[in-house]
Amino acid sequence: MIQFENVGLRYGMGSEILRDISFHIAPGSFQFLTGPSGAGKTSLLRLMFMSLKPTRGLINVFGKDSATIDRKDIPAIRRRIGIVFQDFRLLDHLTTYENVALPLRVQGKDESSYKTDVQELLDWVGLRDRIHSPPSVLSGGEKQRAAIARALISQPEILLADEPTGNVDPPLAKRLLRLLAELNRSGTSVLIATHDLALMDQFDARRMVLNKGHLQTYG
Repeated sequence: MIQFENVGLRYGMGSEILRDISFHIAPGSFQFLTGPSGAGKTSLLRLMFMSLKPTRGLINVFGKDSATIDRKDIPAIRRRIGIVFQDFRLLDHLTTYENVALPLRVQGKDESSYKTDVQELLDWVGLRDRIHSPPSVLSGGEKQRAAIARALISQPEILLADEPTGNVDPPLAKRLLRLLAELNRSGTSVLIATHDLALMDQFDARRMVLNKGHLQTYG
């Protein structure tokens, strides 16, 4: 689904922050991406989402070279990838329901075709009673769950989650990871970037470890 071959990345004229990165994400896989702060985890996710281009090397996304994909085709490919950002990126003037439904509204879909799906998804992540609330009154954990729901509403084939448990307490973090594991069992590939080793130890999954620009894979 996603394949990296000898990928390098640098910003401007600086030294490479990612060097000779090679790995692949298989259909239905569940894995963690970890490493110290500043190791380049977020940059690696942005390369997968095609919001960055590599300095060198090859990235294939669903069989297409990310460096040569026609720009008009990128939105359709990105809809096959759900992404959860560290800063949530919820819109303050929209309700929880409207934030989650936004990707479908942008696609021009009629509300009657997705209203029930949005409500059921919010119920699944435990936000049924927050459906009409704006982000300003949500807790950090509630915002995180809303961001996850928004990433899932288009039924992506891959979910990329950047520190999805970084703003919640340990019990809620474990609950969020269980939700993502349940999503994976339904067929979606899941890649979670995290530095929480104790949380990773609770799940039997492959680990990709970034350190000093290089990637090592375990499991």
